[in-house]
Amino acid sequence: MIRTKRLQLEDTKALMGDVSRRSVRDVIAEKLAALVSSGVLAVGDELPSERELATSLSVSRETVRGAIAILASHGVLRVAHGARTTVAAADIRSLTLGPQGVGFDGPYDLEDVHEARILVERRIAVNAAERIDKDGLATLGASIAAQEDCGSDPVRFLLCDREFHAALYQAAGNDVLFDVAMSLYNHLLDHRRRIIAQPGSIAESLSDHRAILAALTARDTAAAERAVVDHATRIYTTTRAFLKNRA
Repeated sequence: MIRTKRLQLEDTKALMGDVSRRSVRDVIAEKLAALVSSGVLAVGDELPSERELATSLSVSRETVRGAIAILASHGVLRVAHGARTTVAAADIRSLTLGPQGVGFDGPYDLEDVHEARILVERRIAVNAAERIDKDGLATLGASIAAQEDCGSDPVRFLLCDREFHAALYQAAGNDVLFDVAMSLYNHLLDHRRRIIAQPGSIAESLSDHRAILAALTARDTAAAERAVVDHATRIYTTTRAFLKNRA
């Protein structure tokens, strides 16, 4: 029993990072706030249910409830009995957030961001294939299972997608690469909700994620590089097409 509890604690640390100075609900509040600040969740949008959020973020419903309460106390979320929680405000400056990456505010050319992402994620893929442990593989596998449970809900999928990429970057074992990769991931993230809502987009991303996990499981550095490059390129091409159609 003691060993089981220890493993559960280690799994939580692997997913959430260093939370020695923050509770898990604080970390979840930060993750939800990041979706608001990036534009994935806009004012008036409904959040997934507590159960769906708990599944997507691999935490308990009580933890999700506590995170929502934190954001509601700052006026970011609106909680109403018998109704879905909604986004009340996009301004999260009143929150004291932990590290969110180095922060590339731009404006940057999409091609330049793509080139940088390819360079960073190829190195991450090699490091992760060499260093990832059983807990890291289990975290990625659980994330894919949660993605499969999302159906066609783009918000739920992007929650899971962010967790998957954060776990991948963390597995590389380099904090600087993690921060840079997360900042590149967040670039133009506000458009990803509409892109991922297009028919077939979630299935394609899921297929890419499975290929990444398979390569990491096999400790195949070359296959891991190819998988992350293919995935990043898919994100680039769909984003470019979306922006072109909006012009």
